Amino acid sequence: MITLKEINKDNFWECIELEVDESQIGFVTSNAVSIAQAKVQVECIPVAIYKDSTMVGFAMYCIDEDDSEYWIYRIMIDKRYQGRGYGKEALSKLIDIIKDDKNHDKIFLGVELNSNKAVNLYKSFGFYFNGQVFGKEHIMRLDY
Repeated sequence: MITLKEINKDNFWECIELEVDESQIGFVTSNAVSIAQAKVQVECIPVAIYKDSTMVGFAMYCIDEDDSEYWIYRIMIDKRYQGRGYGKEALSKLIDIIKDDKNHDKIFLGVELNSNKAVNLYKSFGFYFNGQVFGKEHIMRLDY
């Protein structure tokens, strides 16, 4: 079973040592940078992704201060644990957490078009490209 847990002093180093596959390095910001971002952007909520008692990934979400909407800023599964459905299950849990806030009805995220696995995963949940582009990231949106 996948669970999402807070990043704290006990799991910090384990979290920043997680790595994506070499072919994915340009697609996701490092966990260390993401955790640092959460320190200065206090609206960001970084979480470790666990399969039972093993940390297998990292995610970060927030209500963006620019548009007051939910964004999934990061989601990654360590290269050792990819291909087992953990990313799909973690994304589902993250979406459920966000949907608990009844004051919102959409979620945004950015993805590079060359990240085919990520694009297909997001589409399988109903995310669609909304035409916005920020840098190299194309924005996807989920309405619920």
